[in-house]
Amino acid sequence: MEEERKVREVLESRLKEKGYTLEGVRYYLSKEGPKLELVVDRDDPISLDDIVALSDFISPILDENDPIAGAYTLDISSLGAEKPIALEKLANYDGRYVHLHLSHPVQGENILEGTLKVVDEETLGLTFFIKGRKKDVTFPKKDVDSARLAIKF
Repeated sequence: MEEERKVREVLESRLKEKGYTLEGVRYYLSKEGPKLELVVDRDDPISLDDIVALSDFISPILDENDPIAGAYTLDISSLGAEKPIALEKLANYDGRYVHLHLSHPVQGENILEGTLKVVDEETLGLTFFIKGRKKDVTFPKKDVDSARLAIKF
């Protein structure tokens, strides 16, 4: 859609300067009227205060550049507390609680949730609990199929 392309052109570099990436742009007609939804991300957690600050930052840029004719509601969100992590960015999440799906099981498990402890070019280390016991494991980074942040209970 043309409006979405224009919004992306206007915002991507400006958000990048603030440390964010624009993950999604969606413009559509809802029951309440036209709506522009933006999904943003960054390596650090995004709080509600961050979303409010981003709204205050983005609104004047959109007003000035006017990529969408007419009035609309702006909705900004993040990928969420359990957002996917690109495998090449795992090093940015050292010390964070993650969910990993492995192609080759580690200690009989191919799904691990724990704290990422070691990240280098070829190896990952994770501290996790299995059957109530704390385990520290190291395994090849290439064995990770997918990764996301996880919520520790």
